[in-house]
Amino acid sequence: MNAIVMKPQVVSTPRAQLRLSRSRVNLIGLPASVRTHTVRSAVRRSASLHVKAVLADAPRPREEDRTTEHIAPHPLQDGNPLRAPADAREDPWTDPKWVDTQWTVFRGVAYDLTDFLEKHPGGNWLINLAIKRDSTGLFESYHLRPEVAAAPLRRLPVLEGFPVSAVPRAPYPNDSKLYNTIRERCRVELFNGGKKGEHRTGSEWAAFCVLGFAAACYAMYAAMPNIITGAILGCAGAWIGLTIQHCGNHGAMSTKPWVNNCLGMCMDLIGGSSLMWRYHHQVSHHLHCNDTDMDEDVYSSFPMLRFDARLPKYWYHKYQHMYMWLAFPLMQVAFEVGDLKAFFARRTAGATLHGADNKELATVLLGKVAHWGLLLTPLAFGASAATIAGTVLAYALTQGVVLASLFAVSHNLAETKNPEWLETKQLRDDWAVQQILTSANWGSWIGCFFTGGLNLQIEHHLFPAVSFMHYPNISKIVKEEATKVGIPYAEYKYLPTILAQFQKFMKSAGEAPAPEGNLFPVRGGIGKWPVVTSVVNNAPMASADLGMGVSCPFGFKSSN
Repeated sequence: MNAIVMKPQVVSTPRAQLRLSRSRVNLIGLPASVRTHTVRSAVRRSASLHVKAVLADAPRPREEDRTTEHIAPHPLQDGNPLRAPADAREDPWTDPKWVDTQWTVFRGVAYDLTDFLEKHPGGNWLINLAIKRDSTGLFESYHLRPEVAAAPLRRLPVLEGFPVSAVPRAPYPNDSKLYNTIRERCRVELFNGGKKGEHRTGSEWAAFCVLGFAAACYAMYAAMPNIITGAILGCAGAWIGLTIQHCGNHGAMSTKPWVNNCLGMCMDLIGGSSLMWRYHHQVSHHLHCNDTDMDEDVYSSFPMLRFDARLPKYWYHKYQHMYMWLAFPLMQVAFEVGDLKAFFARRTAGATLHGADNKELATVLLGKVAHWGLLLTPLAFGASAATIAGTVLAYALTQGVVLASLFAVSHNLAETKNPEWLETKQLRDDWAVQQILTSANWGSWIGCFFTGGLNLQIEHHLFPAVSFMHYPNISKIVKEEATKVGIPYAEYKYLPTILAQFQKFMKSAGEAPAPEGNLFPVRGGIGKWPVVTSVVNNAPMASADLGMGVSCPFGFKSSN
């Protein structure tokens, strides 16, 4: 598919450049301090939930492009024959001809990865994510030099007769003109061409700070277990979760794969699973941000929380902006339970663990043992069970609320859920447009240090394999290029400001009208849906188990 090329017409300007509207605007509850870059008076209030942050002078998606795309085959069917329609075409995940082949699809061609798995410069724990799926989006978004992503694949055996059309299609980042422009500028202006991996270094000093703080906090926890030291250790765990494990699992903390792998496995020490995180976060969320088809972050908390007005509505959702603060501390528990359920199911809510080998699977269980061993160690030195119970509870609740709050704010705002753009052909066909429009930033250097670059979510989604302390400089280039082509760039100055807007968005999302029929979207997101019947053993499927213990009933009518 071709990338979109936007050429907004400029009125009464001597050059072919856009002028930013710096006028203060009033969105749905948004204060005047929000700095969403738009052309003219671009941001207007929607009639219901969303803010239509669409540029006045830039072309909106055409009406025919706003029709929701039906994704076939559906991504949740990959390797899951129970989800396939009765008349499904040849299934490469179960067909004897392909089931033992370590295949991947890159730009419409199927390759045998077997000989490359141990030779991948970034480590096999990253290349394993590409096994038995369309890996185009992963390869192209993780390499600063486009030629590097494609070169090894051209030397691999091509699988003739492979049913490529049966494999859900991934995004094609290199087809985005905007992405290519931004990446080339970053490569030349910031990384001296990027030939020596400069973009994967630069945050080592931050890693030492995080690890040093965590070690000191654990020493206090072990020596004086109480609610205060438990809460402090929870803050340290959250800092690890936001920074070094996150960046490490993206392969962006070092040019040495073993360093990235070790830092990534810190996720296991704080109670999560580095393996499940890579599939959940990198395969599902990063490639398909805010897409109800493929981003499990949209629906994995449903029905407790309605992060999106495209999801069904139940009566209690109108209170979610209040009770979510009681649910967020439980995120740690949700991770631990979800990891074990995904281990036995061999899939997270949004991605099947096709490439996970036995060593990786073992880290899930060994990580839980190591995590709880560290937390229960003070028992061996005389601490009472009641003391440890209270201390561990303080640790888990603190870590949960910090992680949940900081993970949620950057993708769940009126600007990032704009119905004029979500899941249109233009958004799905242009990698850079999708990542910029579905993310929002806050703060700069200080926030970057404490969140591992998650405060600059736009830049992180465009360049997940770039070390996070480079994001402030990258953000200047991204903002400039996005503005030139009329793409809104949402940013807030302070964390409390974006948190306040997140709270207002959750209230609006909880109160927004239910979708037609109060149906959970089967394929695609917005728009009207035909009746789709899934058949399992010749019986209609009444609900869709999305994994992680989440069951979303189709057609369940709530009391509105």
